[in-house]
Amino acid sequence: MSGARAVTNQDTERASVRLLPLSMDPFQAPTDRDMLPSERRQFVRTHRTCVFGYGRRLDGPAMSVVYYIPDGNDDLLVATMASRAKAKAVARNGKVSLCVLDETWPFAYLQVYCDAVIDDDGETLVDVMMAVAERMSGEPLAAELRPMIKAMGEEESRVLVRCRPYATFVTPPRHLHSNDQEEPLTHWVSASMPWDAPDAPGEV
Repeated sequence: MSGARAVTNQDTERASVRLLPLSMDPFQAPTDRDMLPSERRQFVRTHRTCVFGYGRRLDGPAMSVVYYIPDGNDDLLVATMASRAKAKAVARNGKVSLCVLDETWPFAYLQVYCDAVIDDDGETLVDVMMAVAERMSGEPLAAELRPMIKAMGEEESRVLVRCRPYATFVTPPRHLHSNDQEEPLTHWVSASMPWDAPDAPGEV
């Protein structure tokens, strides 16, 4: 993708889907096997932080830790300032990677490959900013603070980055309890999977 494209009717319909609430019970990745496709999606839906990666013109990929908000269509929404490199990179090339982070030990991480666009839905942007504040504090933000959040977004020239997952790659957690444990620490190879892959052949 080159250049920022206009938001289509389909985009507008997707934007109207509600944001998912903060999960009080994030999905814990199994330690003895790869995650099923449905578990990969659940992992993404129930966590809150990721490393946002994008290509740079001259150097290697740029990465920054951000909060993301999933919506009911499995779009992953990120609020950023229009002047930041993330927004400029999305306008230049909409291919991004989000490395979703676990917050427990032993930790897992899951990479989501996405097509990203800049969404001009101002009200959804405010929704996302409020949801980020909720995830940062661990409790809901009072509704009466919405005008203040909206004003802050306008002052900082914030924009909404809408990331649409199309594939995932996961690294399961492994825990070495001690250096002399009898059971060897084993690893296995994971693989990239389509975002909407079924758990078993023939499933819809």
